[in-house]
Amino acid sequence: MTISHFLGLIMEGIGITVLIPVIIALIYHEYEIWTFLIPGLFSIALGYFLKKFNKIGELKLKHGMIISTLAWLWASIIGALIMVLALDISFIDGLFENMSAWTGAGITIIPNLEIIPNSILFLRSLEQWVGGLGIIALITGILLHSGTPLARLYKSEARQEKIAPSVGSTLKKIIKIYGTFTVLGIILFILAGMPIFDSINHSLTAISTGGMTIKNASFGYYNNNIYNIIAMFLMITGATSFLTIYKSFTTKHLKIFKDIQFQVMIVLIVLIFGLILLYTDLLPMEILFHVVSAITTTGFTLHNEFTISLWPEFMKFGIFALMLIGGSSGSTSGGLKIIRLVLLFKDLHKTVLNIISPEGRIIRTRINSQNFSEHNLKEANSYFALYMIFIFIGWGVFIAHGFDPLRALFDVVSAQGNVGINTGLIFSGVPISAKVMLIINMWIGRLEIIPLLVFLTAIIEFFKKNKTQKKSKLRKIKFRDE
Repeated sequence: MTISHFLGLIMEGIGITVLIPVIIALIYHEYEIWTFLIPGLFSIALGYFLKKFNKIGELKLKHGMIISTLAWLWASIIGALIMVLALDISFIDGLFENMSAWTGAGITIIPNLEIIPNSILFLRSLEQWVGGLGIIALITGILLHSGTPLARLYKSEARQEKIAPSVGSTLKKIIKIYGTFTVLGIILFILAGMPIFDSINHSLTAISTGGMTIKNASFGYYNNNIYNIIAMFLMITGATSFLTIYKSFTTKHLKIFKDIQFQVMIVLIVLIFGLILLYTDLLPMEILFHVVSAITTTGFTLHNEFTISLWPEFMKFGIFALMLIGGSSGSTSGGLKIIRLVLLFKDLHKTVLNIISPEGRIIRTRINSQNFSEHNLKEANSYFALYMIFIFIGWGVFIAHGFDPLRALFDVVSAQGNVGINTGLIFSGVPISAKVMLIINMWIGRLEIIPLLVFLTAIIEFFKKNKTQKKSKLRKIKFRDE
């Protein structure tokens, strides 16, 4: 099967990825490297088997979406197995932690990060870095050259932007941009005085807008405004479209300031920062850092969850709104995405104009010299509806377990938006059904819902087909007997 072949390729890449922290384990004399070797080699071996013994057929978009859905789940399962072997946690906790890492949600249920092995801390950061660009995008960008299969897999991960004529060239340029800013972040943190290991981890999770840190108090541990500024620079960069960044470096004009998504992001940062500063007595750096962290969906904080739960209500409202919106399409950020918000308002404006305009007037939706069709507007509206439905389902599960409704809504929006700022309701003691729901919320938030729905529909159709075939066989047998 085509799906099995390409899924095997991705599984090989996932296995190789989770073996990289072995280097960190050896550097820090953490010699239980078998906790990485067993799951990693298993993923490589199973992937090789699937790739080797399944023929390549035509890869359609629906196949790509099924592969993408299964790849993110498999990556989380392999990471979970590593943590089950290395730490004293259950499989469901390991699955939660790794789904949170790969998807960039950044919510941790490990109670004390500062006592776990450095290799596991690095694994979480590496997963966020790979997941920020996209498991499929990064692995296929390295292992495949070009062609229709690569284009289908690229699109299956909710990526549309093309920097170069071919998807293969686009991916190579994106990986180059991503890697360059990652290295720049590491250098900046080191020059500012942050330890090397900390610098590597925080650069990986800042540029990927993942937000997992290696300290219990997140960035609040350092109490250093220079670190905060570097982190905000990386967060905003990660939440900016790769296409916009590329054009800014390859043309004479700074295209970044003409990009509608970047403009809206900066306006929202300034607006919400100003309003919170006006209506609360919190420190300016404290407000700005969390505002940037929220809209970029990174999730870095300067406080623990208990302090966040005690924030002034207006601060929580502002952060909630930014987490829901998210960053730019074509970036590493999560949330609804700014372009969809712009399209929703454009569609509303177009609806009003159609009502008051003379018959026959053609009203076009144009953003940044690009025309958007009715299909684009309908797609944005449909996605918004689906997104809210899954938030309400997750919220309902938490309310059913008796959690505070407002805090539960805040944390569910954070999980599905792949943000990570939370009020402390999400911890290891949360009921399993609530953990599973949050895993689904994080999963669909990163996949942007449609691939998972395609996967579930394919499963339902498969069982329906089998049921129909069985009934047909029974009728034939009955007819023969008669």
